[in-house]
Amino acid sequence: MSHDLPLLDSARAALRDHVLRYSVKTGSFTLKSGATSAWFLDTKQTACRSDGVLLMAEVALSLIPADVDAIGGLTMGADPVAYGIAAVAATRGRQLRSFSIRKEAKDHGVVGRVAGALQVGDRVVITEDTVTRGTSIMEAVEVVREFGAVPVLITVIVDRGGTCAAMAADAGIAFAPMLTAEDLGYGFGT
Repeated sequence: MSHDLPLLDSARAALRDHVLRYSVKTGSFTLKSGATSAWFLDTKQTACRSDGVLLMAEVALSLIPADVDAIGGLTMGADPVAYGIAAVAATRGRQLRSFSIRKEAKDHGVVGRVAGALQVGDRVVITEDTVTRGTSIMEAVEVVREFGAVPVLITVIVDRGGTCAAMAADAGIAFAPMLTAEDLGYGFGT
């Protein structure tokens, strides 16, 4: 199968190999949207393995602008991605604070939906493990903006659906997925 895959730089190719080995399942699946698919992505299988974290961070850090302060997104999809990238960045002398966005606001302790080290005025990368439609990503964008920080880039391990790019463009945010469905040998939205 790999001879039919698009050519990628070595870091992306290594990440793709990991995703194909651990995160892609084939069969018959009903997606969250209700659509059926012959393949399913569980990219937490890459984001939660130490070798996968290193591969993911290698690609992500090549995409993240030098003036970014923090990385995060909606819990649970963003958590291992953001924390792993921030940790690997620290080993390279780059400080990225990480954060999570709760599903619901807390009304005690640290109130609101943001948990972690996000600060007002931060330039932010919004992340997630996989994006299909982009609605969760755009929810994270709105929460970060309401918090007082500035989303400047959206990156995900795999863009499965191909619709998030337009949503990001409409919001004035760069979109740079680490991999796409096509990179994995599948069509967008299939």
